[in-house]
Amino acid sequence: MGFLQHLDGLHAIAGLLVGLLVGLTGVGGGSLMTPVLVLLFGVNPTTAVGTDLLYASATKTVGTAVHGWRATVDWQIMRRLAAGSLPAAGITLVVLSRLGAVSPHTQNVMVVALACMLLLTALTVFFQKPLLAYARRDKGDRAESRPLWPTVLLGALIGVAVSLTSVGAGAIGVTVLLVLYPKQPIAKIVGTDIAHAVPLTLLAGLGHWIIGDVNPVLLANLLSGSIPGVVVGSLIATRARDSALRVLLGSVLAISAWQLYLKATSADKVKAKPEVAATVAPRAS
Repeated sequence: MGFLQHLDGLHAIAGLLVGLLVGLTGVGGGSLMTPVLVLLFGVNPTTAVGTDLLYASATKTVGTAVHGWRATVDWQIMRRLAAGSLPAAGITLVVLSRLGAVSPHTQNVMVVALACMLLLTALTVFFQKPLLAYARRDKGDRAESRPLWPTVLLGALIGVAVSLTSVGAGAIGVTVLLVLYPKQPIAKIVGTDIAHAVPLTLLAGLGHWIIGDVNPVLLANLLSGSIPGVVVGSLIATRARDSALRVLLGSVLAISAWQLYLKATSADKVKAKPEVAATVAPRAS
């Protein structure tokens, strides 16, 4: 009864839609949910990041179970990513706890940079076939054995990005993995990326919980919709054609880039309002 009193239908619907996209593409947990919480629901950015990390961890745990059952997880690639991401996330959280809150201007610069990266990633997905043809031509049969350290480095970069912004585990990881492992079907890359995001977002989310950046009621509302959404999305992903998933993935990334850009520009406008008031006040006097 207590939970029903706090149940918010709009938050649950947002969780459902994002969970569906996470199951289908591996993308959306941070790159869509964080902007949605900030722009549509007015949640504080730091609270949105911390809450979204634990939301993503729970959502992607369910997605991992479905993908594991469907044998669409490459556990070797997952371990390589985790070898880089978990230590990097731990170090980043320690630094955040010591430095305190990042200034609003620095946050906006980071958000704009992430938006540019997501847009570039979306273009990469849309032109996936030529890129994969080039990768296969140069790497041949050795494509799956060579990228050990590039995969670990990718994991480290994702660990830092996710700990700071909750964005990166799916949006950036999926596309780079497609280039590093061109012989893997996209459904298996998506499943592997979802599996890797579970321990990473759990670690980063618990760190933000300790710092005080998690809203438990909001988290419960989001999960009430995302759990069924990610199950349905993961089941569809294992049956869908690679070409259809590629178009959907590119579209989700492009939308993510746009939402992050809106977040940064809206924050700049809010910050500018007091400055305008300050310049007008002396003239009135």
